[in-house]
Amino acid sequence: MTQQDTDYLDQLEAEAIYILREVAGQFEKPALLFSGGKDSITLVRLAEKAFRPGKFPFPLVHIDTGHNFPETIVYRDEMVSRINEKLIVGYVQDSINEGKVVEQKGKNASRNALQTTTLLDTILKYGFDACIGGARRDEEKARAKERIFSVRDEFGQWDPKRQRPELWSIYNGRIHKGENVRVFPISNWTELDVWNYIRREKIELPSIYFSHERDVITRNGQIMAAADHLNMDDLDIISSKRVRFRTVGDMTCTAAIESDADQIDDIIEEIRASKISERGARMDDKVSEAAMEDRKKGGYF
Repeated sequence: MTQQDTDYLDQLEAEAIYILREVAGQFEKPALLFSGGKDSITLVRLAEKAFRPGKFPFPLVHIDTGHNFPETIVYRDEMVSRINEKLIVGYVQDSINEGKVVEQKGKNASRNALQTTTLLDTILKYGFDACIGGARRDEEKARAKERIFSVRDEFGQWDPKRQRPELWSIYNGRIHKGENVRVFPISNWTELDVWNYIRREKIELPSIYFSHERDVITRNGQIMAAADHLNMDDLDIISSKRVRFRTVGDMTCTAAIESDADQIDDIIEEIRASKISERGARMDDKVSEAAMEDRKKGGYF
């Protein structure tokens, strides 16, 4: 890594720490949404730099679909124990049991879209007025429209036409009762920036980010981890391949890529050569041209 790369990462880090401290100063009950993915893990490291040796001024919140990669849940629990911070888990299964959402049927059924209801219920239950997340503008075109402080109305909905200007790093956190702000401290980072930062900071990640042998099937042209959650039938042929995952999500909608990259340097070189964004491996983004924007308007993170 060159000195120029290091200076650039220092600038990104400083901006993110400033944003996290703005959240702590402007909001009464913020939370950090934690998925177990590399971006939310990076946010935890940034929060440590922003607030240690004190405790975080917010809990970690995980919306658990019940169809997560086991490696991610193991990592989450070990990390929370290590950093000694509060974790709140909202369960999609509870929303299903309470009749608030209906589980999808069919071969391509997924719980991913059901997370929105569980998230909004969790926000309401604990009275969170700001939710910090690891979304970045380079991930997907709907996320490229977001401000760093993104206001949601009392129903958790996002209106891309009613966003506030953000000039000279001035962030306006004033909201009406019932409204909520989603905050994106690493919005200006790229996937490569995140990986370079992880390398520099020697941050541990769930093992699924690195190349490993796994039983998989091919569905809709994508390599999926073989799991009962996928509603497999006789047409799904299980084979063993060497794969890794560029993004972490519900197992029913998160595809793998074939890869031999088992070290961070190899992953960085692989990403440099890739012409497909990391969310190109997310089945939920392929529902329609505006799939992500539609979900965000409904309250999705």
